[in-house]
Amino acid sequence: MSKKEDSAKQINISEFKTHCLKLLDETSRKGKEYTITKKGQPIARVVPIQKNFKSLRGSMEGLIKIHGDIVHFDTSDEWEVLKE
Repeated sequence: MSKKEDSAKQINISEFKTHCLKLLDETSRKGKEYTITKKGQPIARVVPIQKNFKSLRGSMEGLIKIHGDIVHFDTSDEWEVLKE
């Protein structure tokens, strides 16, 4: 077991069921971890999610290069029907 798994508080499934929302809130806000047990055997772990994402705004910066005018452009020369 890793050190992080050792630090997870063990809680019986019936107690978890009774206090589920409170425990999940503590996991989210304080980063607490819980190992849920049934008859003394671990059956699940509750851990906080990793919030490593940034805002989508500007996330593509530097990945795309724009050549020319992307708002006012003319593709009429690419259509066969217009080449008469």
